[in-house]
Amino acid sequence: MKTALIFGGTRFFGKHLVEKLLADGVTVTVATRGQTEDGFGDRVERLTLDRLNRDSLSSALEGKSYDVVFDQICYGPDDAQNAVDVLTGKVGRYVFTSTMAVYDPNGETHAESDFDPYRHEIQYGPYTNFSYADGKRHAEGVFFQKADFPVVAIRIPIVVGLDDYTRRLHFHVEHVQEEKPFWMPNLDASMGYITSEEAGKFIAWCGTVEQPGPYNGAADGTISLRDLLSLIEETVGKQALVAEGAEASPYGVPASWLLNTDKAKFAGYEFTNLNDWLPQLVREIADGK
Repeated sequence: MKTALIFGGTRFFGKHLVEKLLADGVTVTVATRGQTEDGFGDRVERLTLDRLNRDSLSSALEGKSYDVVFDQICYGPDDAQNAVDVLTGKVGRYVFTSTMAVYDPNGETHAESDFDPYRHEIQYGPYTNFSYADGKRHAEGVFFQKADFPVVAIRIPIVVGLDDYTRRLHFHVEHVQEEKPFWMPNLDASMGYITSEEAGKFIAWCGTVEQPGPYNGAADGTISLRDLLSLIEETVGKQALVAEGAEASPYGVPASWLLNTDKAKFAGYEFTNLNDWLPQLVREIADGK
């Protein structure tokens, strides 16, 4: 990989993806609407476009080609189809950031085969017509069934980090600190996580993995929501107030929601272990970093 185009590289794990590619000597082009300062200076090239507008996409990419395109901001089938149509003949590989949400939170540990995008029945429409999970399912279906270029779909769990603009882990730390009640329906449910830094590195790796297709990616290890709250309680010195009817936790899943990452490991990727970094991350959030 010598050249890469990134849709969505100006914040969160997209910035870590850019940094990893630059460190690997890749010539990176960041495509954005031009509304967010990215901090990369003259280390990257830039395209100004609207990812959700087919004409804008086509005009900006006229006459351009890339070894790999990384798409962080596709949420539905119409936008996936636009990318397929515009980039045919212009890209060597397409890496689509999908989600763990293509699998239902049903208590199972999901392997990639649990959702088959090659046979998924595609429904077209703007991403606003679908739930987040269904939008990503249909987008995967479009990429794998309609594209004439190789596609990798990355299915990652909840991404955490000090730079998490969604502040989902922050929600829990701050609610415990401030003694505000919240609600989780199943404290014994376990979930997987990945840091924003590792998410960026894993996505970059998927640009070079030999075999295309879907890949799960998550840090090794799991933690139940009950144990996560215990970690937060120990860190901040206060008790979590879990109360039915209170504000809903963004981690309020009905059952365990886990990923089997054997496929990526077999292909050579080594994941971190969440027990090595989660306590420190909780401490740093509690300290207001």
